[in-house]
Amino acid sequence: MTTATFGTNAVDWEMRISHDRLRTERLARLRAELERSDLGALLAFDFSNIRYMSATHIGTWAMDKLIRFALITRHSDPIVWDFGSAAKHHKLYNPWLDVTHSEADADPHAPHHGATRPRLESGARAGISTLRGAFSPDAGIAEGVAAKIKRELEKFGLLNEPLGVDLVELPVLFALQQAGITVVDGQQVFLNARRIKTGDEIALLTQAASMVDAAYEELYTFLRPGVRENEAVGLVSKVLYDLGSEYVEGVNAISGERCSPHPHVFSDRLIRPGDPAFFDILHSHQGYRTCYYRTFAVGSASSAQRDAYRIAREYMDRAIALVKPGATTADIVSVWPTAQEFGFPDEEAAFALQYGHGVGLSIWEKPIFSRLVSLDHPEVLEEGMVFALETYWPSADGIGAARIEEELVVTATGCEVITKFPAEDLLVAGQRYFAVGGPLGLERNSQSHLNTRAGRGEIAG
Repeated sequence: MTTATFGTNAVDWEMRISHDRLRTERLARLRAELERSDLGALLAFDFSNIRYMSATHIGTWAMDKLIRFALITRHSDPIVWDFGSAAKHHKLYNPWLDVTHSEADADPHAPHHGATRPRLESGARAGISTLRGAFSPDAGIAEGVAAKIKRELEKFGLLNEPLGVDLVELPVLFALQQAGITVVDGQQVFLNARRIKTGDEIALLTQAASMVDAAYEELYTFLRPGVRENEAVGLVSKVLYDLGSEYVEGVNAISGERCSPHPHVFSDRLIRPGDPAFFDILHSHQGYRTCYYRTFAVGSASSAQRDAYRIAREYMDRAIALVKPGATTADIVSVWPTAQEFGFPDEEAAFALQYGHGVGLSIWEKPIFSRLVSLDHPEVLEEGMVFALETYWPSADGIGAARIEEELVVTATGCEVITKFPAEDLLVAGQRYFAVGGPLGLERNSQSHLNTRAGRGEIAG
């Protein structure tokens, strides 16, 4: 399998991404997982699961608010209860939500009583949850959510079957239980459905990565002493939004002594000559995410920083060499160092530094690669999985560190890397400096006097 990087436009002269096929295949995978489970229905509050189920989206501003919800049952298509006017919008522009359900005829005098008859009812409906508790509990909002769900379960004869829920606010959970609904964990059903990507999903993930390639190109030419980490975040965000990103989830910009230990948050630190700097770029293209680290040295690199990069790269390449169908997450993490080898007391303290995770509509999906869990609970790799592998190594001088991440598609015979910005060796960004004897070397220790023979004590004073 070779991934293709299409343009973002739809055209009549080339078969590109088919959004109709994307919607159909995702829903089919979710239905298949629901059928394999012992659940009667699935209720989603997580925006990624709602999008996978219903192909609806109202923007990223609402992702953390749990305000909309969607239901699919064994006997019916998705129903989305949406935020205010979004429901009316979806009735106009999401025809795949207008579906025919089969339900028993409730009229005992009807001539076809006991049979089923088709009934057209829109799957785009107005509804609201509790606004994370902002509504007064006395307003009965949670009870209203439960009543909507109970109505559908009763309609399709599933009220006595378990309802799988991905995540839920406690008032809604209690209201569902008080309505006589058995609530169980439904997140695994969603994540199992999303584990193997369709061809259109892989194409969108590849497009998303290609946009980050472009962001790194701009970042490489931008880095120099005096630039702040937050300025780098702004630059990357602009590049991605200009290219059509729907959401820049985060840009982890880390430089200098902040690289070790990794703080996982950018600051307003000024980048200085010789600094290591690594970045993680997370954004969404038509829902599909990236998680994509690169490390640079600004102006020059110390020998310790170069060594750290070489070690991180070696661990990455050993892992990639093992990726193929039938291999396991345990196989991958077994070639990575233990937490103690790079300065942490245990795997929980070092979590996510030598790490891997599925990438799709969210950035942490199945499978998960970590010595914390994978050796005892391995997952088998399959063709069509897309995941990111991340390695990290602190430099021996205690100042910097190297962080590398590649996104991979598992193919029939191995894997393909879809993160293309150069990372096989440490790149030096920024100005090139010239002295009277010619260009200064790109490998220099952090204290400039140590780069001369006298500074190293090789010439007697």
